[in-house]
Amino acid sequence: MRGLILLILTLSYVQPALALDQQKILASLQSVVMIRGYNDKGGVSYGSGVVVSANKVITNCHIFRSTKQPWISRGEDTYTITSVQADRWHDLCLVSTADLPLKPAPLGKGNEIKRGQEVLAIGHSNGVPNALTSAGVVKTTYDFEGGRVIRSSAKFLMGASGSGIFDLQGNLLGINTFKTPGRPAYFYSLPIEWLANLEKLPVETTFPVTGKAFWEEEDSNKPFFMQIAIPELNSDWPKLAQVAEKWLAIDPKNTDAWYELGFANENLSKNSEAKKAYEQSVALDPNNTDSLIRLGMLAQSAGDKEGVRSINLALTNINKDLAAEFNAMIGCSSEC
Repeated sequence: MRGLILLILTLSYVQPALALDQQKILASLQSVVMIRGYNDKGGVSYGSGVVVSANKVITNCHIFRSTKQPWISRGEDTYTITSVQADRWHDLCLVSTADLPLKPAPLGKGNEIKRGQEVLAIGHSNGVPNALTSAGVVKTTYDFEGGRVIRSSAKFLMGASGSGIFDLQGNLLGINTFKTPGRPAYFYSLPIEWLANLEKLPVETTFPVTGKAFWEEEDSNKPFFMQIAIPELNSDWPKLAQVAEKWLAIDPKNTDAWYELGFANENLSKNSEAKKAYEQSVALDPNNTDSLIRLGMLAQSAGDKEGVRSINLALTNINKDLAAEFNAMIGCSSEC
């Protein structure tokens, strides 16, 4: 009950900023659990998970690497994990238990996720027994092996691996899994669409669960959407341009790759090249608001009032609040 009261207070605090459905979010909170297990050093390893069907909880496989007897925890109640279906490469595990009196979270749809969409991460960060919420927005999504990996600003900490990222209607969009080191950081969630294949995998009854995930590869073997993160965060523009060009050589129709090339060139003071890259990004995805905003900023700096108005109109058609933010960024009134 104390955890429920804390969440109500948290939701009351963020309500003015987020148009969330409190009742649906509270219902989804009830599907978030803690997963624990004694490790080989005698301590307790912990993570989070989300109930997705009767007696089934989805979480990250990497939380099971050092424990032979994991269990599900909810307040003072515990439930033994009896088996697991493991997709080690995608770092998703579906564990089974018995007599778990919790309803599953409703599942969202990856193809309906939009840039700038408000989301909530709900999990047991730092092993805190009460589920904590973190509000943020979807920065972008990346098509990857049959799903869309989500990058958002909804923060999660150690212990929240395996927790859920939800829309404001309480639908489970993905599983919070990894972040870039340091601060500021990028936060990534794995697509809930991968659950369908996970449910078809063989049932295993032995722990620990070992095996490397795609996001743990050497930097040069990671997906390009991960390779761009550190150069971008470190303002290493030549490196960012290099990675973006390699990305485009493999996937020339990727709107995010063109954006990254444009962003690198803009910061290298190559505005002409940057504009071309952003325009190509928007041609591939007219809703790429990141590229639209950068085009608007370039137009503003060049004194191109018509270009600014065109971008403002495009952003208004996508998201009026984002258009207002763009106008504020360039110091413009609504009539700019």
